[in-house]
Amino acid sequence: MKKLNFTVYENQYIIITKKSKNKSKNFFRSVDNMSKKRLASRVQRTAQSGLGNIFANGQTELISFAAGLPDTGSFPKAALKQAFDQVFDNDNGETLQYHDSLGLLPLREKLADRLTKQGTPTKTAELMLTQGAQQGIDLVARLVLNKGDGLVVEAPTYIGALANFDAYEPTYHEVNMEPDGMNITQLQKVLLQHDVKLVYTIPDYQNPTGAVMSLAKRQALLELANRYNFIILEDSPYRELCYNGHLLPTLRSMDTEGRVISLGSFSKILAPGLRLGWLNADAELFQDIVALKAGLDVETPNLIMQGVNTYLDTNNLDAHIQSINKVYQEKMTFMLQCLQRELPAGVTYTKPTGGFFIWLTVPDNIDLGQLLTDRMLPEGHVSYVPAKNLYPSKAVHNQARLNFTNPSLADIQTGIHRLSEILADTIASKRPSYAFSNK
Repeated sequence: MKKLNFTVYENQYIIITKKSKNKSKNFFRSVDNMSKKRLASRVQRTAQSGLGNIFANGQTELISFAAGLPDTGSFPKAALKQAFDQVFDNDNGETLQYHDSLGLLPLREKLADRLTKQGTPTKTAELMLTQGAQQGIDLVARLVLNKGDGLVVEAPTYIGALANFDAYEPTYHEVNMEPDGMNITQLQKVLLQHDVKLVYTIPDYQNPTGAVMSLAKRQALLELANRYNFIILEDSPYRELCYNGHLLPTLRSMDTEGRVISLGSFSKILAPGLRLGWLNADAELFQDIVALKAGLDVETPNLIMQGVNTYLDTNNLDAHIQSINKVYQEKMTFMLQCLQRELPAGVTYTKPTGGFFIWLTVPDNIDLGQLLTDRMLPEGHVSYVPAKNLYPSKAVHNQARLNFTNPSLADIQTGIHRLSEILADTIASKRPSYAFSNK
């Protein structure tokens, strides 16, 4: 075996070959500095998304309305433990073995049957299990987007989707959100002026606004897809979190030309730590996605698929969803009551009927990102997601996303009170440090 010689330069170990021994010291760079220059440009774009900051905060006393987390108490821990124990008890040697890229067949069959009964006809052969819906977003981006390709996103939209899309360097086209979904007139203007390959939408209880796309807009979006030849990525992790509304048909169920790729997830209806979702597409697109999945991670973890499959064999998922919906509806209603009671004049908010989020808007001379850093975190010990992280252009500064599913009722009351006090003080004093400027 060839012996490697090492030297230490700037506290880093450097391998020295015979050819490089006589080079000047300037030849060497610290691994840190060298690595930054050698990394792909996508690393910087993704790092600037703000996604990591949502989940990382060291304040133990912090009341977080930021991360889109389920209620920890909603996880069926005992039932899941029993299911995984049963998997190992009945293991024939296959549980910890490789499987295949499509995912566990019995679980795919259950999901296809469930989706079909819910009104979205689904073939098992066109359904893939993924590591959360997040991986589905990445697979579709890999499938469709080259650098510079046209991508339409709702404005605002899911921060994790933007973090993923950024890596593929698309040309973003923002289409504003309305109470009943994306602005179709604005979308049509974009399509008349630009070549668009992909439209990303969250039609049910949209992240972050909570809006539900109307039936008329769903029909119009599909008609535009057929006319302008683009693919629709329908992301529906919140669809079954319906509290006091009713479900409209999925885009996938209304699609007549195979243009819709739909995503779903167990993260919001079971537990996010499972990292288990699914992707459904027509055969022509599906086969290419399967090949991309195989190259990306080979397969979704077999143990997780086996555990969830066994859970579904021995538990009523619909009953579980009904139980968590009662909890979430109570929290949503309570946060809306607190906002109505506490917020100062000039601040508005959405009133969703499902999902995870409420969308807050303050006077346009207030920068909620700056206010978060300067006062909300250090003084109020409250966090939220500023709008700038939810628009590709990062041009909007006076809006924010509030999560109501994770904090307790007590924390919702305390947190909204703190947030409202600081907003009232900021608006009243018109502190110049929080006023946004287009310099």
